[in-house]
Amino acid sequence: MHRRSLLQAGAGLAAAGLAGPAIAQPARTATLRFVPQANLTALDPIWTSAIVTQMHGYHVFDTLYAMDARLRPQPQMAEGHEVSADRRVWRIKLREGLKFHDGSPVRAADCAASLARWSKRDPFGQILAVSVDEWRAADDRTLEIRLKRPFPLLLEALAKPDANVPFIMPERLATTDASTQIAEVMGSGPYRFVPGEFVSGSRVVYAKNEAYVPRQEAASGAAGGKIAHFPRVEWHILPDPATAAAALQAGEVDWLDQPLSDLIPTLTRNRNIEVGVLNEAGILSIMRLNHLQAPFNNVKVRQAVALAVNQEDYMRSTLGDDRSVWRTCRSLFPCGTPYGVEDLSELNAPPRNLDRARAALQASGYNGEKVVIISPTDFPLIGPHGHVTADALRRIGFNVELVETDWGTVVQRRVRQEPVERGGWSIFHTYGSSLAYLNPAVSSLVKGPGANGWFGWYDSPKAQELVQNWLDAPDADRQQALANEINKLAQDDVATIPLGQFNIRSAWRKSITGHLKGSMPYPWGVRPV
Repeated sequence: MHRRSLLQAGAGLAAAGLAGPAIAQPARTATLRFVPQANLTALDPIWTSAIVTQMHGYHVFDTLYAMDARLRPQPQMAEGHEVSADRRVWRIKLREGLKFHDGSPVRAADCAASLARWSKRDPFGQILAVSVDEWRAADDRTLEIRLKRPFPLLLEALAKPDANVPFIMPERLATTDASTQIAEVMGSGPYRFVPGEFVSGSRVVYAKNEAYVPRQEAASGAAGGKIAHFPRVEWHILPDPATAAAALQAGEVDWLDQPLSDLIPTLTRNRNIEVGVLNEAGILSIMRLNHLQAPFNNVKVRQAVALAVNQEDYMRSTLGDDRSVWRTCRSLFPCGTPYGVEDLSELNAPPRNLDRARAALQASGYNGEKVVIISPTDFPLIGPHGHVTADALRRIGFNVELVETDWGTVVQRRVRQEPVERGGWSIFHTYGSSLAYLNPAVSSLVKGPGANGWFGWYDSPKAQELVQNWLDAPDADRQQALANEINKLAQDDVATIPLGQFNIRSAWRKSITGHLKGSMPYPWGVRPV
């Protein structure tokens, strides 16, 4: 269903005062009923960077450190830390009384194993791991990180607020190979996952962790006191945006993570509903190409795709014509941030049009290989991008197949490195919080670790070297110069294609309050009025 037909369906439902299938409503003060952005199919937040899985992770798991609303790392599970004079040994003390949901104590050995596994999967963690000699438990409450050389951003790495978040899980689970998804969900966070009530595509249930002891500080972003005010949280998977919006209006759900942009005016007019932006940092939409397989193992072919991209087409396909909520941004670091510098690459120089892209493709050596675009049908902020890309690439001469499935299937398929003939892929689209792309350390969009990196597997030893130089830079001016160089190289190589920058508006019933600002909808702090 396209965006305009969704608008028509939503208007009809709103006018009739109808929702989708009735959702059983426990007492309002007992259950928070939430509609996430997409279906939850992957339960392991280290295995995948999917935002919906990271949201799930924040319910269940906790972190040693966490980023507050001002992007400062704060102790979370940690009581505090000591650092040796040569900055090569960090000793992190755990808070007393931390327990996993099965009642077992959280030990330093659990933390060491969790961080070791995370560091194999996460781009920032991979950089840190190069400097780590050993993750070890000095005793049950003391984690010791021994470094080969000082790593000034260690706390920023441990407090990483967005995909992949360094969540702590039991050692018996954390020793699982990082390329294998863990099926058991066992954390120590404010809510526990209820596996017996999990129905993928329908419902996810969390119950309050009565043994959780929140920090005493006020909640701020992902940091501070995580107070669970609701005994129970239910996620209701409603992939049709009109049905979800109508359910919110009817009071059948309390909180809609990402209402369709076209339905925002209707929701705003409802006196029982509040609409607001919780992630003030904004969002970057991106296109990721598979660098391992033809045709996109050829940089000239990738550049032809980049030349065919008109960001306004992508933003309008999902957000409409309201430029107050979106903008074009040709940087791979978010515009409006220190490293968000546009027009560093010649690929961004005018003219950028299909004629130029067509000529570039003809000169690239492209041999007509099939380009398989995997695109979700149940994700309104991503799905239309598949249609925009398919149309543009066909116009310039690509052999395109658009494969549309649910988002969960996209998440599962994008990990595959095989050719398209054996179930692989060529292009997918997604988005992420600007906080996940702020600088060369945290961003997966500009690093080039190849087959060990993020989906798409951009391979560039030069990019890796520049990122390390950025980490070692002696001052802000040198960091800025290196960030610009990294940004330009990633654009020239078409590591990732930026599609625009926008804000997501959430909507919730005025019967709940306490929503925190941050990179995603946190469950703590939200309470009945």
